[in-house]
Amino acid sequence: MTMIGADAPSPVKDGTDQGFMADVIEESRNQPVIVDFWAPWCGPCKTLAPALEKAVRAAKGKVKLVKINIDEQPAIAGQLRVQSIPAVFAFEKGRPVDGFTGALPESQIKMFVERLAKGAPPAEGEADLAAALEEAAKALAEGDIGGAAQVYAAVLQADPENVKAIAGLARCYLAAGEADQARDTLAMAPEDKQKDPDIASVRAAIELAGAKPADDATAALESTLAGNPKDHAARFDLAVALAARGDLDNAVTHLLTIIEHEREWNDNAARTQLLKVFEAAGLNSDLAKSGRRRLSAILFS
Repeated sequence: MTMIGADAPSPVKDGTDQGFMADVIEESRNQPVIVDFWAPWCGPCKTLAPALEKAVRAAKGKVKLVKINIDEQPAIAGQLRVQSIPAVFAFEKGRPVDGFTGALPESQIKMFVERLAKGAPPAEGEADLAAALEEAAKALAEGDIGGAAQVYAAVLQADPENVKAIAGLARCYLAAGEADQARDTLAMAPEDKQKDPDIASVRAAIELAGAKPADDATAALESTLAGNPKDHAARFDLAVALAARGDLDNAVTHLLTIIEHEREWNDNAARTQLLKVFEAAGLNSDLAKSGRRRLSAILFS
């Protein structure tokens, strides 16, 4: 879809049950469509709506938003088994692929929308930097922290405000166990980029790492859970401990287990922590993609 110009239709519209097929199902075959189920009496809905609309408009036509007032249009919400609002569903190619409930922080809303937006080709002159960033990310994923750091530093010499390079270098420091240096590196990002998803991702990873418990504490939690698999509090604490140690895969599994058995346990604590883990892993990481698919399967089952 082309960039939105002055005369282009708004990417945000009010939807109806009757128009759902055309506005959402069919339209999602052209680009992702987000559906926001809300009601005038819902306080969190009023918090979510402006941030969601802002993120969708910033996507410049790559994502659309349909807002459905469940008081006036209850049928589709009932079909999708919406139990609390705000409830947000993302549709692609005619089917739901992602979603969340409640009013999330603006940074996570932006990440949600940007995940859905199709990637635009890099502008002329950015190809070399993009290739270098890809090389650095690959090196870091393979455990070559020093090599990755060198490439990120070289990118920053050419473009001192490159957010991906700043975030990548900070992640290198964090991988080396230097959390303070990672924080200092993030501070290099311009003020208006401090909420960028790449920066937010590393910041979340630093926060998770700060909760690292003693070895015997983790063992005690595992023992407790072995004796009572339905102890959600112990499972949650174990997930937090595993994430702090960098074992994000098992942390995600434990959090999804809680959500599967009790979706809104402890005021959605498991889902909130799960989003932090996704954010810390990175927007396009295999772990985040797989975890979102598993979460969607639970939410839409």
